[in-house]
Amino acid sequence: MVEGQPSALRVEENGINVISDAERHGRPSQLFWPWFAANVSVLGLSYGAFALGFGISFAQALAAGIVGIVFSFLLVGFVAIAGKRGSAPTMVMSRAAFGVRGNRLPSAISWLLTVGWETVLTTLATLATATVFSRLGWGGGTGTLLVALVVVAALTVAAGVLGFQLIMRLQTVITVVTAVLTVVYILLVVDDVDFAAVVALPSGSAQDVLGALVMLMTGFGLGWVNAAADYSRYLPRSASGRGVVVWTTVGSALAPLLLFAFGLLLAGSSTELSEAIAADPIGALTAAVPTWFLVPFALVAVLGLVGGAVLDIYSSGLAMLAMGVRVPRYVAALIDGGIMIFATIYAVFFGGEFLGQFQGFLITLGVPVAAWCGVMLADIALRRGDYDETALFDPAGRYGDVRPFPIAVVIVCTLLGWGLVVNSSAAWLAWQGYLLGPFGGREGPWAYANLGVLVALLLAFLATVIGMRSAVRAQEARTWPIGA
Repeated sequence: MVEGQPSALRVEENGINVISDAERHGRPSQLFWPWFAANVSVLGLSYGAFALGFGISFAQALAAGIVGIVFSFLLVGFVAIAGKRGSAPTMVMSRAAFGVRGNRLPSAISWLLTVGWETVLTTLATLATATVFSRLGWGGGTGTLLVALVVVAALTVAAGVLGFQLIMRLQTVITVVTAVLTVVYILLVVDDVDFAAVVALPSGSAQDVLGALVMLMTGFGLGWVNAAADYSRYLPRSASGRGVVVWTTVGSALAPLLLFAFGLLLAGSSTELSEAIAADPIGALTAAVPTWFLVPFALVAVLGLVGGAVLDIYSSGLAMLAMGVRVPRYVAALIDGGIMIFATIYAVFFGGEFLGQFQGFLITLGVPVAAWCGVMLADIALRRGDYDETALFDPAGRYGDVRPFPIAVVIVCTLLGWGLVVNSSAAWLAWQGYLLGPFGGREGPWAYANLGVLVALLLAFLATVIGMRSAVRAQEARTWPIGA
């Protein structure tokens, strides 16, 4: 343990407060470990089947993956700069744009997204463990599912409660173990790749490619933008902003790119595998591995998913506090853990086919998160100096209490975005797509292009750059009295 750093087994006392200079340490390169561990999950292989489900060729899917994954994680890197500048979690830094209490709306959206992702990852880990046990002849029924859920939830909640120091150490271990075992998995199943079948996949339309690209953006980087500054806030103020962007982006995108590319080869080689992934995205990948590797596969699958869930539960607790809930950070993590467990029970035992619900969740929450991200990126770009850390907690400070313009931008862009997406696999989302009439309607060629996510992101960014430039300049130019 580095001298001056608290023990990893002590409950972190920091919540949404500003991190003191005495506690800020490390280098931007250390951001590689938590972000790599959070995204090295074998779920990345399953995204290959998700992308080909849009009816596109291998080359089209690969191009969509490269652009969608790298661009979306680059957004995470840019948002992470705010943590270094302001020493506080992402959803507290967001107060500079929305106002201290006005930021409760985006904080609530962020909380929903992170709790949703916790549930998704815990559900996948539970289903994968049950599938492996079933193949080994050790059960696989309700009892196995419950035991798997308890183990995965216990690991996730414990790390979320103990906090930052344990998470940073745990993610380093997860990175090494999962990276090694994932390479072994690829070597074991590489003979199942049928290059002739992959090359023969028919091409899809430009709209189909765009739909896959946006789905990948929402499934990867846009799922993390609201947590980007939660880890960079512990870096010294002198840390390189460019280094924060580079190491966050590289750590996040490297594993998904490699896993996605190989997942395309596997899914393109077998129609049966692609269909099985829709029901059990992780467990379906066990079909090609020998029996002796099933337990190591379960380990790599569970650890990879836990790596992502740990970051989510930590950030969901911070988002809850940013909403104005007055409890210690570890209590917030416990509350979110309880919600995650109940939601996972519903998803595992009563949720039906996974893929349709998963894509519906990604796109529906992806729209308001994209709108918030557009505002946040524009606000970061407009600011020339560090944040006024005191004002982030003072409604009478320079950032104000409730700022109507950015709130209106998020609401309007979200409504526009929802009108331009379709989620036919999830019946409870059939109301979306109400603005697709000029584009051929809900069954037209643009129906599944997921235009709404891009529209929300770009319009929110442009509206904020144009509409808030003078306000940001006034904030930074004005000298506020101490305690104002």
